[in-house]
Amino acid sequence: MILQALTKYYERIIQEETPNLEPIGFRRVAIPFTLVLKKDGSIAGIDDNRTDEGKRKQTKFFIVPKVFDGSRTSDVEANLLWDKASYVFGVSPEGKAARLKKQKEKFLLTILDYFPVENADDGVSAVVKFLKSHADSIQEYKEWEEIKSKDPNLAFRLEGEQTLICNRDAVKEVIANKNKTAISEKGLCLVTGKIDNLTPLENPIKGLRGSGKAESHLVSFNESAYWSYGKEGKKSRHKNAPISKSVSAAYVTAINYMQREGSRQWIKVGDATTIFWAEKKHEIEDWFADIFGEPVKGESEQDNEAIKALFKSPETGAKPVLDDNTKFYVLGLSPNASRIAVRFWYAGTVADVERNIRQHFEDIEIVRPPNQPKHLSLSRLLKSTALLEKPENIQPNLTGDFMRAILAGTPYPATLLSSAVRRIRAEHEITYPRASLIKAVLIRNARFYETKQTKEVGMSLDTSNTNTGYRLGRLFAVLEKVQEEASPGVNATIRDRFYGSASSVPVTVFPHLLKLKQHHIAKLESKGRAVNLEKIIGEIVNDITDFPGHLSLNDQGRFAIGYYHQRQDFFTKKENK
Repeated sequence: MILQALTKYYERIIQEETPNLEPIGFRRVAIPFTLVLKKDGSIAGIDDNRTDEGKRKQTKFFIVPKVFDGSRTSDVEANLLWDKASYVFGVSPEGKAARLKKQKEKFLLTILDYFPVENADDGVSAVVKFLKSHADSIQEYKEWEEIKSKDPNLAFRLEGEQTLICNRDAVKEVIANKNKTAISEKGLCLVTGKIDNLTPLENPIKGLRGSGKAESHLVSFNESAYWSYGKEGKKSRHKNAPISKSVSAAYVTAINYMQREGSRQWIKVGDATTIFWAEKKHEIEDWFADIFGEPVKGESEQDNEAIKALFKSPETGAKPVLDDNTKFYVLGLSPNASRIAVRFWYAGTVADVERNIRQHFEDIEIVRPPNQPKHLSLSRLLKSTALLEKPENIQPNLTGDFMRAILAGTPYPATLLSSAVRRIRAEHEITYPRASLIKAVLIRNARFYETKQTKEVGMSLDTSNTNTGYRLGRLFAVLEKVQEEASPGVNATIRDRFYGSASSVPVTVFPHLLKLKQHHIAKLESKGRAVNLEKIIGEIVNDITDFPGHLSLNDQGRFAIGYYHQRQDFFTKKENK
């Protein structure tokens, strides 16, 4: 299903004549330096293909031929008429001498294999002459030190021409003819269901964010532990999941295209790179990143036009902008030691996605401080559950489970509530994102499981909510307020000392806090204020006959919301006065 959808997407963008798309048999790579050659093979100069943008130099990308499948971590395989300096010159700061020698030899042999007659093309002939007789002349140029120390990609062009030699028409024609005559094992492709030439190794996916590797694989059988009986060895391992060469090239190209630099079809949340696409060109491909990702630089979350448009139609009664039965796909990919892991997969319609996303934003909405955005991004919500709010500390599976629940409109993962409650207890801080998450989990569970015995938490303070956890959270907030007003500027409040116990085992803490309250009330200078606070406390404890010995996880969540609502209500009343 995933590979089929990706392959269809590749076919779609090919028909749209998308610029900078890699055709099958080619790849898009950054090439910092181009060696300019004369027809006799001598070097005429070096083009630096980088531009100064910001703090780093940006390298120009070129679409160049790809003549071998798979990666070359262990094998020595050379590209045709372009490659790294370790293959062109046999130099690298990390390579071993024996391997570098093989790489240099392989680069020249690959050219001669495709062009046994050296004068078949002027450009190819110039490269061969350069490698055989003039390669050492590169050392006279100032770029040499960087080339041998950083092992960059290098390409060639003839003096007076702009086209790379590897992209000359004669070269493309030879590659096409060789591919037609290449002997390849045929078999049933699992994606198309047709007999076709099978690929021995999947084409590499380039630079998945967070992988730390230039190339990685989605489908791979690189170790014997992954081989099935009768499908062992390097020559037969691809039979474990037979895929045709054209399909492998198509879905890998689609992934590389969507997560390219500057693309609007990917977001990074936690350790997962999420890509998304529609079965036909659709505006949701431009909006999705705005809705789930961080705001564009210079744009506040309150001004996010995508979210505004999402909520505009229900308010006006007009037909939703995204109401469409077009198929829409979301794929979460995460780097792993051996291959890319699929964190989550969603296949639905644009109409379903629009409806469920709008419901998500309604569920997480809660009263907030005036300087906070109305709509919180997925990344900010998830970071609120992580240690030090660092993305790398987000639980690995939480991102995918959360995204899937939002898109499908199902209950949020149970770990979302426990993670938020755990962080609050550890840090004694009920932040706006954490309160939003807890409120959303509680009301969605109530809606999905139809729990009517408990009145669920709402947007703001609800004095009619009789749930014990919610009322105890309110009571704790009032007791803290009494302490703050009795001792202005106090370094640590009861929240810093007792929140964990109060929210989980109330019976061990609240009797002591109520006794402490009498001491704090007596210190208030305004007797009217003391009476008002006592009234609030009396209203809260009116229906509490006894302090429970333990609060369930859901009630611990309601405790946090009760505390948060009451605190926000204090601030709101102060502003209104």
